Amino acid sequence: MHRWGPRLDWEHLQNWVPGVLGAFAAILLVVVAANSPTQNNSKKPVEVAQSQSVALATKGQAGTPPTPLQPAAPQASPVTNNTAKAPAPPAPAPVGTIAEAAKPAPTHDHAMVKGQAEPVAPAPLQSSSEPDKESQNPLAGAAGLQGDAVAGRQVFKKCQACHSLEPGKTILGPSLAGIVGRKSGADVNFSYSPAMKQAALTWDPSTLDAYLAEPAKIIPGNRMPFPGLKTDRDRKDVIAFLAAPASPPVAQAAANSPVANAAAPRATAPSASTAAPQAKSGSDAVYLTDAKYTLRTGIAEGKMVFLGVGGFIDGKANPILTAAEGQIVQLTLINGEGTEHDIVFPNQDAKSPRVNGKGASTTIVFRATKSGDFIYFCSVPGHQLAGMQGQFLVTPLPAAHTLVEADISREPGDLPPPIGKRDPKTVRLDLFTVEQEGRLAEATTFGYWTFNGKVPGPFVRVRVGDTVDVHLKNSADSNMIHSVDFHAATGPGGGAAALQVDPGGEKSMTFKALIPGLYVYHCATPMVAEHIANGMYGLILVEPEAGLPPVDHEFYVMQGEIYTEAAFGQHGSQEFSVEKLLNERPEYFVFNGSVGAISKLHPLHAKVGETVRLFFGVGGPNFTSSFHVIGEIFDKVYNLGGLTNPPLEGIQTVTVAPGGAVITEFKLHVPGNYTIVDHALARVERGLAGLLIVEGAPNPEIYNGTMTPGMGH
Repeated sequence: MHRWGPRLDWEHLQNWVPGVLGAFAAILLVVVAANSPTQNNSKKPVEVAQSQSVALATKGQAGTPPTPLQPAAPQASPVTNNTAKAPAPPAPAPVGTIAEAAKPAPTHDHAMVKGQAEPVAPAPLQSSSEPDKESQNPLAGAAGLQGDAVAGRQVFKKCQACHSLEPGKTILGPSLAGIVGRKSGADVNFSYSPAMKQAALTWDPSTLDAYLAEPAKIIPGNRMPFPGLKTDRDRKDVIAFLAAPASPPVAQAAANSPVANAAAPRATAPSASTAAPQAKSGSDAVYLTDAKYTLRTGIAEGKMVFLGVGGFIDGKANPILTAAEGQIVQLTLINGEGTEHDIVFPNQDAKSPRVNGKGASTTIVFRATKSGDFIYFCSVPGHQLAGMQGQFLVTPLPAAHTLVEADISREPGDLPPPIGKRDPKTVRLDLFTVEQEGRLAEATTFGYWTFNGKVPGPFVRVRVGDTVDVHLKNSADSNMIHSVDFHAATGPGGGAAALQVDPGGEKSMTFKALIPGLYVYHCATPMVAEHIANGMYGLILVEPEAGLPPVDHEFYVMQGEIYTEAAFGQHGSQEFSVEKLLNERPEYFVFNGSVGAISKLHPLHAKVGETVRLFFGVGGPNFTSSFHVIGEIFDKVYNLGGLTNPPLEGIQTVTVAPGGAVITEFKLHVPGNYTIVDHALARVERGLAGLLIVEGAPNPEIYNGTMTPGMGH
């Protein structure tokens, strides 16, 4: 028999067959892996997501304005055409869960915060053929812009006073639902500025980041006063929050709460869709100016200049100053380097005294009598040529004031009617604590802590002998524990010992109103002074059995202090300063929570011959008020808020301590504008002024003279 090779007996076969089979199996695995759909598609989700982002941006620019995207509906990925449909990733935790609400806001450093829990990350997708985590994130195509959506929700609190996350809902600004990938000026429910309409931007993450950093630089002329988010971290986090699927409407908790809509007292949500009623121009009001500027002399770029101090002129050399024809302008000049200086507005016949030493200052007040494009300069020989000249632009008519920040200030007429004679009963009081961003001054906002969304809290009115049934609910969106201490209550903490309420919680207690009078209530959670300084105070009136004598008008006014990190007059969202609070150095003094609250936004109105009753209190937390109405004498003063003794009569100024109150009454005899002040009058320059506008026929027997608007007394 012919043999083709060595004899293949069973012993040899056992030695080499396993090796051959092993090599064959390895080759087969490599071939299969190379042609596997899973392997081929392992990198495609990221690529598709990036190209999809570009396609969305292009479509937004070239086509018609897209419909605002629903936050709960993320864009479908083309990958799903070739693979099994991926299950939806877990939605972010709903508003008010511990994972979100317990994380402290970046603007405050607090002493007493509810115990926190770490947010739970969504479970990873199981199928290797499904889009990976990056492909689900619209930020995937923007290198370096990934942020923390949970932290971004806290940053968004600075925005939610003006912007909703509910599709199609406008507040002071357009809805931000589905903003990522949308074209600028595309929300059909909102009236944009011409600058925003013409911008033709697409809000991809990179564009949003640039706009949030410097809004005025990216879109000059847009009417949003917010100057931008200061840190990269805040911008990345808030963009991640806006881009996240199923972003919850965080601003709805307070508005939808049954407590917030309770009838006793009525919980007033911030009015955002309508402009506030306006007073006459401040040029008719004593102590109130329409345009206020501070300039400091100095050197810039080798020239002598005027340097702007505060507000939008801060740090600018020879800034453009503006006013409207007929308005009152107040200008403070500070000598910054020790050389003699003054300031002259030649076309307005205004000139300051000269300031000589370093740090010396002077203030001039004048009316802008002529409209046009003018100059101001230093008249010391040679200084104008050396660079000390700027532009003073006077427009023919003042522009109509438009409220562009959420108004948290309670209107002075927002209080319940007198109770009068009745038997004692149980009165339910619903209070809802809300932390929200609101208007501190024009183009300036602050993170307020409030009772029922306003500062001060609701005016509470009961009768002596009533039992007050207090229900305190803390918004699930709060970062802090809150409480309430009634100075009208007899018992531990004035009720605060029983009413320390966690975010999302609710507690109740009762107390009996034993002694008639006007009392302060405030939050009493440590640090108590911080809670009060952030706006958590109000008044409760316990009427005597027979009630109070009738008057034509009753008004509700409270004084407080605001401690911001930045100096008075800076624009944008202001952060709270614990250091300034403890050193008792407030940047702002305010009536009813904000600058201009009861002068420009909600002035008091009455007529000649009518009687007025003012319920006035000081929330503080630190400064005593010398309460005074310029041009009036209080006919009656219920000193210290007491109603068990006869009132004082014929009082000019009344002292009210922090945590104290007073009731004043007077009859109006002469028409005009009456300025409401703390007679520590330097505080007017930090925002503390109100306005009582009295209409009626002149009364020359009592007051006969030609009024000079804008001057003091």
